[in-house]
Amino acid sequence: MSSEREALKAHFLRDAGFADARRELLSGDASTRQYERLHRADGTHFIFMDQPPAVESVVCPPGATAAERVSLGYNAAARLAAGSVAAFVATAGWLRDHGLSAPDILAHDIDDGLAVLEDLGDGLYATLIERGAPETPLYEAAVDAQVVMQADPPPALLRAGEVTWPLLSYDTLALKIATDTFLDFWPTFAGLAAFDDEAVAEWDALWAPVWVAGEAGASVFTHRDYHAQNLLWLPERTGVARVGMVDFQDALKAHPSWDLLHLLQDARRDVSPELEAAMLERFLAASPRLDRAAFLAEYRALAASNAARILGRVFARQTLLGRPQYKQFMPRTWRYLERNLTDPAMAGLKTWFDRHVPPEHRA
Repeated sequence: MSSEREALKAHFLRDAGFADARRELLSGDASTRQYERLHRADGTHFIFMDQPPAVESVVCPPGATAAERVSLGYNAAARLAAGSVAAFVATAGWLRDHGLSAPDILAHDIDDGLAVLEDLGDGLYATLIERGAPETPLYEAAVDAQVVMQADPPPALLRAGEVTWPLLSYDTLALKIATDTFLDFWPTFAGLAAFDDEAVAEWDALWAPVWVAGEAGASVFTHRDYHAQNLLWLPERTGVARVGMVDFQDALKAHPSWDLLHLLQDARRDVSPELEAAMLERFLAASPRLDRAAFLAEYRALAASNAARILGRVFARQTLLGRPQYKQFMPRTWRYLERNLTDPAMAGLKTWFDRHVPPEHRA
């Protein structure tokens, strides 16, 4: 990190009243953000978020055309927030207003990409389950929180005080751009020849109905990265407030299955088919407005699309960038994808993968 950036951070912390806090660097993920835990002498602790604004490509301007979004880069095309602190602050405010446990924001600087947050602790779902905590109650609470998030019509604009952020839709272009990253990165990673024009055209035709259904169903507030590494258990709270949430700055208006498929087909931990089925039943029982058969069909199709995205954009790309730790998650994600493709409605895509990505070229 540059000395200039470090000086900026120190100045921000001083102005926010944290000049004397001990700073503890926390492990990161595949994003461009960095987190530290701030320890005060009185024993209190907070989270310091650092998101350099210039690191990411620009976000999607509301009203931008498809061509404009593509020209602006992946974040705009896929409608990602590029780590925006404004997106984080505004989304956190919306979640807290609905009785959900997003971190309180103690101080922020939108332009410089800095914020001090409430520390929700270390009780990550993934960590607790690995240590032997029963997973069913945790997943039940996470599903119940989904019901709360989807209860009210999503606003066009998220707001926390004077900070606002547009809640855009997870539309056909965003879904296509994300899924197509499998075409971009998997051949290089797996040692395959690039997919030819005929294969790409067939891919587009087979996925198109899935993406269109995803956009047509985009009707609820969606965290967008809702899984066991981004959820924390807060047992001292009650009801759905026991589910702490982080990494929600990419929130969109999306299909009601989107957060559930992240939770129940988690690329970083095994979720059994039995637990997945039970949690889908719990969600559907609390969501009588949904057509059960249509919802489950679209859930499986969108989950397949998301698995392809994760294999390409996240795991293959990160491995090619020199982060081989992501290879360990690939077999699980392939299992999820293959399970989704057993749906008779997905037979064409199953045939495509069988023809173009044979088993020996799947991690």
